[in-house]
Amino acid sequence: MQLKKEWFVAFMLLPIYWAQAQDTIRITNGSFEDIPKKGGDLGYWAGIKGWEDCAPLHGFQGESPPDIHPNGFWENNLPASEGKTYLGMVTRDNNTYESVSQRLSGTLFPGQCYAITVHLARADKYVSLSRVTEEKTNYTSPVVMRVWGGSTLCQEMELLAESDVVRNNSWQIYRFKLTPKRPILYLTFSAFYKTPTLAPYCGNILVDGATHIVKIKCSEEAPLIVNADKSQKTNVPSSAKKTTPSAPAIPPKKPAVGNVDKKPVVKEDPKPKIMTDLAKSQFKVGETLLIKSLNFSEDSAVINQNSIPVLDEIFIFLKNNKNIVVEIGGHTNNIPSDDYCDRLSTKRAKVVAEYLINKGLSPERIQFKGYGKRKPIADNRTVPGRKKNQRVELKILSIR
Repeated sequence: MQLKKEWFVAFMLLPIYWAQAQDTIRITNGSFEDIPKKGGDLGYWAGIKGWEDCAPLHGFQGESPPDIHPNGFWENNLPASEGKTYLGMVTRDNNTYESVSQRLSGTLFPGQCYAITVHLARADKYVSLSRVTEEKTNYTSPVVMRVWGGSTLCQEMELLAESDVVRNNSWQIYRFKLTPKRPILYLTFSAFYKTPTLAPYCGNILVDGATHIVKIKCSEEAPLIVNADKSQKTNVPSSAKKTTPSAPAIPPKKPAVGNVDKKPVVKEDPKPKIMTDLAKSQFKVGETLLIKSLNFSEDSAVINQNSIPVLDEIFIFLKNNKNIVVEIGGHTNNIPSDDYCDRLSTKRAKVVAEYLINKGLSPERIQFKGYGKRKPIADNRTVPGRKKNQRVELKILSIR
């Protein structure tokens, strides 16, 4: 009888032991892939795959759920950083805010440390009605994203992480280190006001590219996570004509970028520079530089090995000019569809940004954005013109 009791106890505790041993806690639909929709259309909104709207559980009765972008309703045309769609959440002037939540695949345990990476941005236009004046208002004031943990859906039991105020209109990679003090079963992403604030206000935040949660050593800072495990998508268009190599294993300190064949070594030598513009003594905010000799495999975001020297030049330039914040902008010609061009240009810009961050640059200094076919610099009716339009640029966003 005693033996049966011991076996029963061991069986009941098995899920806990298994969860503690997990190195990866899965996030369902971290890129918020769904049908583009406006949360205000309550009859049309049927939830987001893998996520639940927290408004009813937070007591925000009658408030609309979050939105799936880009949907054309808010005049926001920022392409997704991963997949085709992403999440838009707002704060309102009546002291309500939007949140989404889900049950994790395992438990985050106290005494353990974890990391998650998310892409965040702010929409230039997000027009809706003010809850106070009932007049059209642009919900563009900067807000933060909070990451909450709880034991039930949408429960704000423990604040696991909070971003800086998100002012950037291009995608920026944010990485968070999570150190729970209690067992966490549910994760909640929430838009929230910059604090302290005198009064609630109308703001927005865009969320995409949330990786799975990975266990890390507590002595480490949160690493950049490109692919948390092999189940993550490689972010190459389905129509790509060449196969993208799978992401290599993440080394202890500097993870390798999944879309670069080999880990390069930066050597400062007297060889002729590819981007001679980087040697200038002064730069202006808004100045844009073409990244020369940057080549990708056809119809993909896989960087060719012969492009490593120019990427290393950019890395050394930014390493030596710590006051400069840049945007990596991807562009295409006008042959494919708008949607395909937006996705391909964004993925190529993202891969370059990830390369520079993995080399050691702060994510706060690197933003990325896909412009698709919107900004040609040459005639798309000619082959040379289309080649010129298919480019990646470095834009000076600020000089601090």
